[in-house]
Amino acid sequence: MDIGVCLPIGVPGAEGSQLIEFARRADRLGFSSLTVTDRVAYDSYDSIVALSAAAAVTTRIKLVTAILLPAYRPSAVELGKQLASLDRISEGRLVVGVSAGMREDDYAATGTDFHTRGRRLDTTIEEMRQLWAGEGPHAGVGPHPVRGDIPLWGGGHSPAGLRRAARHTIGWISPGGPPQRYAEQVEGFRKLWAEEGREGTPRMGANCYAALGPNGAEDARAHLLSYYGYMGQLAEHLAKGAITEGEMLRAVADGYAAAGCDELFLLSVTADPGHLDLLAEAVLR
Repeated sequence: MDIGVCLPIGVPGAEGSQLIEFARRADRLGFSSLTVTDRVAYDSYDSIVALSAAAAVTTRIKLVTAILLPAYRPSAVELGKQLASLDRISEGRLVVGVSAGMREDDYAATGTDFHTRGRRLDTTIEEMRQLWAGEGPHAGVGPHPVRGDIPLWGGGHSPAGLRRAARHTIGWISPGGPPQRYAEQVEGFRKLWAEEGREGTPRMGANCYAALGPNGAEDARAHLLSYYGYMGQLAEHLAKGAITEGEMLRAVADGYAAAGCDELFLLSVTADPGHLDLLAEAVLR
């Protein structure tokens, strides 16, 4: 199983220099992917801008949006051009995870309709793929991706989101949870994949919050209660679920691998690049 790590763009107060060093170090240490989350109505860096900066200082690591929310962006053409540009800058290392999202304030902030976000996402996927292929009403808009297309990876856990992922993408990324439950999710998604007439095997991913080091539990609680504050008591549950011990993280990673996960993404709750060394020691060596 591959192990990726999330660029901590959603940690309030993160310095740009920290994010750059975080990307460099993740590339050097051997993590498979560098991921970003996506929010508007929060103190966070823009996900596409941050990945573009990371692309400029890395050479090997995949760049993955896990997850991008295309439907809150008013223009599919503009988004498609941005992503194709990032793909070219990174020499084809981009994978775009997509979902509809669940925060209404992100949509309100960009003047887009929250309640039609699923349909907007379907339309945006179709329009971006036309654009990347040089087809459709905006065929002259470039650049085009290195390989003619950009792999899409599905997120979300609603029935519609899961069906969308099975129909349009390379697989599904779980938002998190215990490995025991993940095995059931893998089985269910593979059934959807077959129902959609897809060949081969879907690529299965999962997110996992990790906060190692002497201040890990404190950092996890502070960040997750802020980031998921809109969820009320569930934010407390999420804060308690962060992995704060290296041995436990190794066991959780092994559990995901056994459950059918192809790539596990570790979400850091701190912008300190030194946290990557602790993560690498636990799961890469």
